[in-house]
Amino acid sequence: METPHIDHLSLEDYEHVYEPAEDSFLLLDALEKDLDYLDELQPRLCVELGSGSGVIITALAKRLASSSLCLATDINPKACDATRRTAARNGARVSAIRCNLADALRRRSVDVLLFNPPYVVTSDEELQTQKFDSQSKSATEGNLVFSWAGGQDGRRVTDILLKQLDDILSPRGVLYLLLLRENKPEEIIKYLEGLKFKAVKFMERRIPGEYLYILKVTRCSS
Repeated sequence: METPHIDHLSLEDYEHVYEPAEDSFLLLDALEKDLDYLDELQPRLCVELGSGSGVIITALAKRLASSSLCLATDINPKACDATRRTAARNGARVSAIRCNLADALRRRSVDVLLFNPPYVVTSDEELQTQKFDSQSKSATEGNLVFSWAGGQDGRRVTDILLKQLDDILSPRGVLYLLLLRENKPEEIIKYLEGLKFKAVKFMERRIPGEYLYILKVTRCSS
């Protein structure tokens, strides 16, 4: 799977949008490792939540070509614009929608869900001005704290998504979720089991100052 070109993005763009880093490339590597599974799945709808620069959904869209509809959502309009430009630069077809998480999507429609959430453990005071709705100005232009600050256990946004997961994933859907060790992945795995999902540590990597995981989450077989 090709890593998308990002030479069209400028330093000014990165004042508003999270720059691809080691966490982004770990998620790309996980998708590449699981390409046989994805090819067999033949997803109709692939969605990245909080797409930022758009490198992840663009790489997947280019690999799947015209066989899947690929969407990106982000609460930040600058990120939606960057995602559209990254897709265009790389000859991929991606639509970007400004909304909170999966609020704009049809229920149980997503076959492949990608999420690199704000995962850094911070005090909740750092997030007290954030509003998780598409009308908020606080998570948009020039405020990159909301792209990485995760509040208590680094899971404020992740936990919101997990509560909604049953309504988002299709019956055969899969979630690839990036986590930090401090996010307590074992606790998340146990929580998802209670919601009748199977979660496994699909890939992990130590980088300077962090230990990252990719969880692969599917519905339990009935």
